[in-house]
Amino acid sequence: MQRKRWDVLVVKGHVVLPGGTDLVDIGIRDGKIISVGPDLPEADAERVLSAEGKHVFAGVVDAHVHLNEPGLGAWEGFATGTAALAAGGCTAFIDMPLNGLPPTVNLPALELKLAAARQDGAHVDYALWGGLVPGNAGELAALAGAGVVGFKAFMSSPGDTGEGCFQHVDDAMLFEGMQAIASLGGILSLHAESEPIVSALAAQKLAAGDRTMRDYLDARPPQAELEAVKLALDMARRTGCRLHFVHISTAEAIDLISEAKRDGLDVTAETCPHYLAFTDEDVIRIGAGAKCSPPIRSAREREELWKRLAEGEIDLVASDHSPCPPSMKEAENGNYFEAWGGILGAQSTLEVVVTEGWHKRGIPLHVLSRALSAAPAERFGLNVYKGKIEIGLDADLAVVDLNAPYVLSAEQLLYKHPHSAYVGCRFGCQVEMTLLRGNIIYKRRADTGEGKIVGTANGRRLLPGRRP
Repeated sequence: MQRKRWDVLVVKGHVVLPGGTDLVDIGIRDGKIISVGPDLPEADAERVLSAEGKHVFAGVVDAHVHLNEPGLGAWEGFATGTAALAAGGCTAFIDMPLNGLPPTVNLPALELKLAAARQDGAHVDYALWGGLVPGNAGELAALAGAGVVGFKAFMSSPGDTGEGCFQHVDDAMLFEGMQAIASLGGILSLHAESEPIVSALAAQKLAAGDRTMRDYLDARPPQAELEAVKLALDMARRTGCRLHFVHISTAEAIDLISEAKRDGLDVTAETCPHYLAFTDEDVIRIGAGAKCSPPIRSAREREELWKRLAEGEIDLVASDHSPCPPSMKEAENGNYFEAWGGILGAQSTLEVVVTEGWHKRGIPLHVLSRALSAAPAERFGLNVYKGKIEIGLDADLAVVDLNAPYVLSAEQLLYKHPHSAYVGCRFGCQVEMTLLRGNIIYKRRADTGEGKIVGTANGRRLLPGRRP
């Protein structure tokens, strides 16, 4: 029997394309998009999926996810972390190097990370960051040769996860690392907070017995971010190193980065859904579940970030999913400095951004989709596979009902430890179905609202600029 033209045909959906949204069908063969157009003949498809009344987005490419293997899989591993990503419409992510033991700062550690991914199984595709830490400049070339997308460094302390944990770099090591990464043609991803500022302010607060959440927020002021961004940009100008700033929390820092772009520097900036959804008052109300660094800022700062995103000054949005057991989010004796800093958010990224960006602020869906999918894929060399609904790319799709408001409950979360700052939040939309290379990997039942992973874990490792 002659094979039909398409293995899968997604019909009648409002498809979010790079230039806008259109009512078109998507034809898929061998996991790739081979047709995009109106009224494609259903008789030519082996399987027809109706997206009538729904919007079809390119699968989210989350460039900032912390899974905790090897060594700390009890916090979150590939199996649960990627299930949650799939439930959020994400089809590819880049794993950060730090919250594992050992961290991904040399070739043996990279191999352990990959072995954990193979053992657990990933429900979505993945790439890996390497790390820049004190003393490992000589390891960077091997990591680059092994296919990391770039290198992550901290300008302030990342938090202690045990012996051999990831360490921040001082100014001298940062400059040396930038020189090495520039020579490799690589990219450096930076957590930009000034360690001298935040450590001094934290010490002052603790010495005075000031341990509330407000004290923690005040100990990590916007100036700490600004000073670190300025220093890193200056070093990048002198070394020629490509930069990416993660989880930027202030509009002023975005403006500094935008000015550097206009001056010809190869630099990009991300922000996170929690900076776009919450305010400092929300953090105080929620407690340690919303603690992160840099911390969430004021309502005014949140609106300024939205303006920058709508104008294209913020390049991309990533979850900075940072999981941990619930016990680590307890502020013992009211000391919020001791609670783990990080937000579990990978499952909610698309729904947060669409709710806050489109429903509440009217930002076009294709602008939001670019920040969630196309821009991270382009920046980190994954656009040969991912990021857009476009002929020749992987058929990675998120089918979303924009008219399905709901309140997130802990029972709906697929994390290893189902807690999140977003529990109790009302979203204006809901991911109905996620497809990875044309295969359904997550589906929500219309009658009960229950979502579940479908099929086996077939996620592949992605190498920047190369097909697997």
